[in-house]
Amino acid sequence: ESRAANASNKEINIQWYIPSLPKPSDNTETKILLLYAYNKKPVKISNVKIFRSMSVFSGQLWIPLARIISLRKKLSNLKHQVEMLMQCLERFSSAAERTSFLEQNETLKTIPSEEAQMDIAKVHLDEKTEEIAKRCLSEVKALLSVVPVLSLPLTEIPFDITLQSIATLEDMFDPANGCTIIEESLFSWIISLFH
Repeated sequence: ESRAANASNKEINIQWYIPSLPKPSDNTETKILLLYAYNKKPVKISNVKIFRSMSVFSGQLWIPLARIISLRKKLSNLKHQVEMLMQCLERFSSAAERTSFLEQNETLKTIPSEEAQMDIAKVHLDEKTEEIAKRCLSEVKALLSVVPVLSLPLTEIPFDITLQSIATLEDMFDPANGCTIIEESLFSWIISLFH
């Protein structure tokens, strides 16, 4: 039986699995299984029975459901904070453009893909939002680190914060869905946690 699958240059696929096991007793917490697979080079699979690659990796982690739900709420709040920062920046930028327009008598041009560019633009965080980001990312690190010693809190943010990167992390910790991560710096950080 021949099946085809393709993966871009670097990609992580995340899926969650909640096994149908008997309910745990009161003293044990419910855990769900994080399944992940990633590649470091482009992959094309034409036959799963004979596929072998040195650039494809996979694994699994049991993670407490309550911690996933809590982290997802925190990531949602962080995304909201980043959106607010971006709106403030956009308003400030628009006001500066209007002032420039009045001073220089030039016509303003709007870029149709400006909103999409804002999603992937690096956000300069204020102190409060940076602390929230560090706490969220420290918790991500603690949940995904195979070696507990490596799960110490972060002192700096390991990748460029964009609205898209935070939205991707929020999607990653949604147990009802999976996600695919292709952003270079986020990809590198996540796979570093799996080792």
